[in-house]
Amino acid sequence: MIKNIIFDFGDVFINLDKPATERELYNLKNKKLTTELRELNILYEAGKITTKELIENFQKFIPEASEKQLTDAWNALLQDFPKHRLEFIQKLASEQRYKLILLSNNNELHINWIKEHISFFPAFKSCFDAFYLSHEINLRKPEPYIFEFVLEQHQLNPSETLFIDDTKDNTDTAAALGMHTWNNNPVTEDVTDLFTIKSDLF
Repeated sequence: MIKNIIFDFGDVFINLDKPATERELYNLKNKKLTTELRELNILYEAGKITTKELIENFQKFIPEASEKQLTDAWNALLQDFPKHRLEFIQKLASEQRYKLILLSNNNELHINWIKEHISFFPAFKSCFDAFYLSHEINLRKPEPYIFEFVLEQHQLNPSETLFIDDTKDNTDTAAALGMHTWNNNPVTEDVTDLFTIKSDLF
């Protein structure tokens, strides 16, 4: 029986256009930065480099780009946050049937954009018993340590825990640790359909 639900953020609650950042960086230079982008993203999401260091690294590849242009390109993947998903998590929180935890690979620039553009972000955050962002805890999915950290922090039984994420590598790691998982498809599925799609768990 599920007692705990751990949610990802991007493409679970807020919609993402994942290719947008690489596309916008390419538009600034007409040069692909796929490898560099991936490496910097991993470091930045794990809190191993600062925002200043991220921008400085990109300026090595695109020296003519301003800090604002690079910041806008970095944030280009962030899209809308449908209100019905807020209402879903608010209802779930009000029922107090499950421990609700958010576990997101995230970074300072993205979360600042969200705070500025998503007016109900404080209300959303308040729905969770714990709210973990990778750059704040210096741990990043899909490494097992981040899942072990959350399980230990809250004394969760993996067999009573459901983890929801749109990235298969992340759900694979959670499953290997004994958690139930839903690798949601953001194109065809919505988190608000949780109790229909995963009805066998509840």
